[in-house]
Amino acid sequence: MIYKFYRVVAFEIAGPHKLSVSFDDGSSRVIDFSTVLVGRLYEPLRDLRLFEQVRIDPEVGTLIWPNGADFNPAMLHDWNSNSAAIARSAAEMDSVSVS
Repeated sequence: MIYKFYRVVAFEIAGPHKLSVSFDDGSSRVIDFSTVLVGRLYEPLRDLRLFEQVRIDPEVGTLIWPNGADFNPAMLHDWNSNSAAIARSAAEMDSVSVS
C-alpha cells in the first residue's frame, strides 16, 4: 500500500465550521467540520470564536487550534471518504478513560 503525505499550505474560512483548504499537491476542497465536532477535543470547536482561531502548524503542515485539536493532513486531503470515520473516532476517544 502506498501512503501519500500531504501538507496544508493555505486555508480560508468558508462559512460556519467550514474551511476551504489547499494542499501542497495543488488540490483544494471545502471541508465542513460540523459533523465531527464531538468529544472533549473537538466539541469546543463548535464555538465559532474558537473554530476561527485555526492556523497552520508549519512543522507538520496541518490545521491546528489553540485547544490542541488538529487533524492529520492526509485525513483532510481525503475528507470526503473519511468524515464518517473521523466522527466515530472522535466520539470513541471521548469514551476512553486516561490513566
